[in-house]
Amino acid sequence: MFQFLTGNFWSLFVVAILLKQIPYLGIPFNWLESFFHELSHGIAALVSGGRIVQIQLFPNGAGLCTTQGGFAWLIAFSGYAGAVGWGVLIYKIGQLKSSVSRYFSAFLVLLLVVTCLLWVRDILTLFICLMLIALFTFSIKISHFNFLPVILKLFAIMVLLNSLSSPLYLIDGRGIGDGSALAELTFIPEIVWIIIWSIIGIFAIYKLGKQNESR
Repeated sequence: MFQFLTGNFWSLFVVAILLKQIPYLGIPFNWLESFFHELSHGIAALVSGGRIVQIQLFPNGAGLCTTQGGFAWLIAFSGYAGAVGWGVLIYKIGQLKSSVSRYFSAFLVLLLVVTCLLWVRDILTLFICLMLIALFTFSIKISHFNFLPVILKLFAIMVLLNSLSSPLYLIDGRGIGDGSALAELTFIPEIVWIIIWSIIGIFAIYKLGKQNESR
């Protein structure tokens, strides 16, 4: 029964939804999704010839990646889409051996440390990154209990859930955010980009669940 609950995508999906309803418990996962979102902006800037100036994370789960140069359309699009990609990658890693999950968690810790050293300029973002470092360090510490793959899967689903809901906050009429930026760059309405990001998130969740059923 335990193996089914921890190995089945949809059972973990339900657990993740329930955990998100617990006050304060979901905050670190909002930060995690925001980190991957802003990092994805930054990676898009780097691969398109630009650079990352600063990454900021805020207590409410919002964030900001200031970049210079690069392909503006790719940078603006990559935040929400990239966060979904990170969620899928983390879940896939969680399906592998515990040793692989442990090494990947160590990689994420290293990635957070590098981010702090290169692109964090304020105390609040540093604090949030340190909390995320502690989260993954703790998961590595308990990896000998063979829980780490399940924990990574749960982290991944939480990231995917936040990636699915985050674009909906752009429907506020304020005209700010990635959707508004893309609308200005492409003349395609913001709502279209919100729908595209939502479809990407739904498709990722559907595919992971479908693959789990066929295993």
